[in-house]
Amino acid sequence: MRHFLDLKDFSTEALQAMLDDGLRMKAAKKSGEVLELPLSGKTVAMIFEKPSTRTRISFEVGIKQLGGTPLALSSTDLQLGRGESVEDTARVLSRYVDAIIIRCYKHDTLLTLAKNATVPVINALTQRSHPCQLMADLMTMIEYHGTLTGQTVAWLGDGNNVAVSWIEAAVRFGFQLRIGGPKSYAPPTDLLTWARANGGDVILTNDVYIAIDKVQTVVTDVWVSMGTDEGSRRVDFKPYQVNAKLMNAAADDAIFMHCLPAWRGLEVTAEVIDGPQSAVFDEAENRLHAQKAVLAWCFADN
Repeated sequence: MRHFLDLKDFSTEALQAMLDDGLRMKAAKKSGEVLELPLSGKTVAMIFEKPSTRTRISFEVGIKQLGGTPLALSSTDLQLGRGESVEDTARVLSRYVDAIIIRCYKHDTLLTLAKNATVPVINALTQRSHPCQLMADLMTMIEYHGTLTGQTVAWLGDGNNVAVSWIEAAVRFGFQLRIGGPKSYAPPTDLLTWARANGGDVILTNDVYIAIDKVQTVVTDVWVSMGTDEGSRRVDFKPYQVNAKLMNAAADDAIFMHCLPAWRGLEVTAEVIDGPQSAVFDEAENRLHAQKAVLAWCFADN
C-alpha cells in the first residue's frame, strides 16, 4: 500500500522522483500540454478536522486535473466526529473510495487510519508534520537555486509541524538547516536524535543572525498555530521576525518562504513578504503540482 505519511519514510531517490514529476506536471500545465490521467475513475476522500485554504483547494483541483473525483468531508460530516473509531472509519471508507487524504490534529489519528485502510492515505497535515507543504517548498528551492544538496536554509521561529518536515527533508536531501528560535520551542528531541544519527546537518541556535547568515532560503511560519495557546509567543518570537534588516544578512540571491496564511507585522513584515525576494506565491502554487505528483505516485502500482 502506497501511503504518503512522512518524508523520513522515503528514500532520497523516491522523493526526488516525485519532485521531478511535479516540476514536469507544472511545465506541462503552463505549456498547455495534455496531462495523463492516473486518477481516471478514482474517487479520493479528503477529511478535514482543521480548516484549510491551500490544502483543500490544491488537492481538489489537482485530483480533478488528474482525472479523479474529490470528496471533501469535515469531521462533522462523518460519524468520526461522533465517536466512531478511526479503525472503523478507515475500513468503511476503503470500501467506497480509492484514496484518503486527511488533515487532522493528532498524528496518531493519521497512523491508525493508514494502518487500517486498504487504500492509500496521504498526510495533509497533523500536529506532528506537514510533508505535502515541504514537497512544494522543495520544488520552489529547486526552481530558484537548483539541486537541493548543499543548499542552506534558515527556519526562524517555532519548532512546529512544518519545522519537523523541514528536518526530515534536510536529512534526505543533504542541505544544511539552521533552526533559529527560543530553546523552549525547539523541535522534538527524538527527531533531532534521528536526524543526527542519519547524517543530517541540522543546527539549533537562539541567535537569529547565526541562523540567517548567508543562507539561500529563509523560512518562517505563524507564531500561533491552530490549536496552540498563544501564551507569551508574541514576546518570545519577536526577535525572530523576518524583516528587511534580517534579510540583508542572508545571501544576495536569498528567497523568503512562508506556508501561509501570514500575519504581516508579526512573524514577517509586509516589506519582505510583498518584496522582490518573496517566493511565497510560487510556493503556494507549487502545492498543486507537488501534490499531483504525490497522488500519481500513490496510484502508480494500483
